[in-house]
Amino acid sequence: MHPKRPRPKRPGPRRPRVARTRLSVRDALGEAVAGMLRRPGRTVLTALGTVLGVGSFVAVLGLIATLSSQIDGRFNALTATEVTVEDIAARQDPFAGPGFPADAEQRLHQLAGIEHAGVLWTVRLDPSATLGPLPSGGTRATGTPVVAASPGAVAALAPTLQQGRLYDAFAERTHQRVVVIGSGVAERLGITTLATRPALYIGQEPFTVAGIISDVRRRPEHLLSVLVPRATAEELWGPPEPGAASMLISTDLGAARQVAALAPMALRPDHPDHLKAVPPPDPRMLRSGVGSDLSALFLLLAGICLVIGAVGIANTTLVAVLERTAEIGLRRALGARGRHVAAQFLTESAALGALGGLVGTSLGELTVVAVSLVRDWTPVIHPVTVAAAPLAGLLTGLLAGVHPAWRAARIEPAEALRR
Repeated sequence: MHPKRPRPKRPGPRRPRVARTRLSVRDALGEAVAGMLRRPGRTVLTALGTVLGVGSFVAVLGLIATLSSQIDGRFNALTATEVTVEDIAARQDPFAGPGFPADAEQRLHQLAGIEHAGVLWTVRLDPSATLGPLPSGGTRATGTPVVAASPGAVAALAPTLQQGRLYDAFAERTHQRVVVIGSGVAERLGITTLATRPALYIGQEPFTVAGIISDVRRRPEHLLSVLVPRATAEELWGPPEPGAASMLISTDLGAARQVAALAPMALRPDHPDHLKAVPPPDPRMLRSGVGSDLSALFLLLAGICLVIGAVGIANTTLVAVLERTAEIGLRRALGARGRHVAAQFLTESAALGALGGLVGTSLGELTVVAVSLVRDWTPVIHPVTVAAAPLAGLLTGLLAGVHPAWRAARIEPAEALRR
């Protein structure tokens, strides 16, 4: 018995190979641009959230960098040259007299590195005393502080004169009845010019207004005060209360901490512990604190804007998926795969985010430059910020399009074409 031989298979018709569909990057970008231009109004409104978020991000970082440089300069030129000496004699000895001697300014000027120095305190007046251009009435003294300040203390405030002049050592030495007032006090009392030599009454005591100051670089609260020579105030109202007086010192750059260390001994070699010198804070620590606070606050705002932009892109892309269901079904029927449809909508949402990022970056830079021009600052924008901002917009759009693209990729061709 012979084994059966297998019958040879008849060659059948060959099935044609179906080429795999592909979606090139160029085609994806072309489809994304076409989808954006199809409804330009919706595209602009959708990208607006990303524009605001990225623009806030760039503006905040640019303004923080600009402010940090301004803070450095201000602290180096102003705060780093200011020393305050406090009278703590009453804390050390309840029976001790005033902590500052009568010749405090002369003693302190023996130290190197001091520009101006002087004693000042707020005068405690009778509650019934008034302050005004007439002796019979006017603004109550409790509403407008009267500050006893030596000429050195007034100079240490770094005032800007609007009219008149500051009182000097001669007025201090001869107990002159003169005052210097801030522009706010002058406006409140109706004093507009010093050509008529206006008088100011504190209680029943007349004073000649020697000058009006429009601004001070230190202690801006004294713009709302009446400054009286120290010796005149002591003659009329007595010495300051224990602990009420302090000394303001302006120094050369780099000399503040040395002056703060030597000032108590120079003023009171018998009791240096009756005085407490307060040196200026470290500018780098202050800048770091201010910069970190501003960064945390405004970057949170920029993050919220980016989230709003992402939600807007996601909603618009999802609506586009629902509106273009028939188009998606036709593409799937012609051979497009699910990942191709997903890539199309992801590219569109990413393009929206990138467009918003580019426009927002430009607006943020213009904001920093405009604010700097108005404030007479030097704008500072780090290149990393400019490079990272459009990428942040692109990433926002890409993340916002993930869910709509996933929904579009799951649409079945037959079901889509039946709609």
